[in-house]
Amino acid sequence: TYWTAFLFQGMFAATAATIVSGAVAVRIKISAYLVFTLCFVGIVYPLIGSWQWGEGALFKMGFYDFAGSTMVHSVGGWGALAGVIILGPRIGKYVNGKVIDKPGSSVPLATVGVFLLWFGWMGFNGGSVLSADPTKTSLVLVNTSLAASAGAIGGFVAGYLMFKRLDFGMVLNGILAGLVGITAGADLMTPLESLFIGLVCGAVVVVSAVSLDKLKLDDCVGAISVHLICGIIGTLAV
Repeated sequence: TYWTAFLFQGMFAATAATIVSGAVAVRIKISAYLVFTLCFVGIVYPLIGSWQWGEGALFKMGFYDFAGSTMVHSVGGWGALAGVIILGPRIGKYVNGKVIDKPGSSVPLATVGVFLLWFGWMGFNGGSVLSADPTKTSLVLVNTSLAASAGAIGGFVAGYLMFKRLDFGMVLNGILAGLVGITAGADLMTPLESLFIGLVCGAVVVVSAVSLDKLKLDDCVGAISVHLICGIIGTLAV
């Protein structure tokens, strides 16, 4: 075991916490979020992470999660869901049974953010090989990018079918959905299977986002749909 494993898990823990920030944005005090993050990173993530990566109960049952579709993404997604339920929706989000769309303020910044995440996922998944094995690492990196690309197409098509227009936000979330979905089995899937997983996750994220709005669960950036729902799909895909 190398000490860098501690740093690696630290980044995973931070990722789980930042997933929540997007869902609860606009309506939480920074002090409250910092207290939550301390508890989430210090108690919740290490406890649940140890079930798999500490060779705990899930590991002994044969559960497999290569880089964290469940252990990182769905853990963050469950935290986001809890936060959204407790805080309630933003003022003016749901009026007289109607959903009032509150789009982001900058499409270019959102796009840059998604591409930074995609780039970072090369370390997230590629680093999870935990060695310099060129065969395995190359497969993981190719699968990761293929799933993201297919996720964009899934988000585009599902968004067009649902809204009868191009919804670029759904394309961006489709990319992230594909990335989350392939994370559990990036080292096991063939490139063709990765494309299929990405496509399914990209489409599902649109349906999930619309469904959450119908339930009056106000998720600012679609974090629950991307990380929780697609984390579950990705784990089941294994």
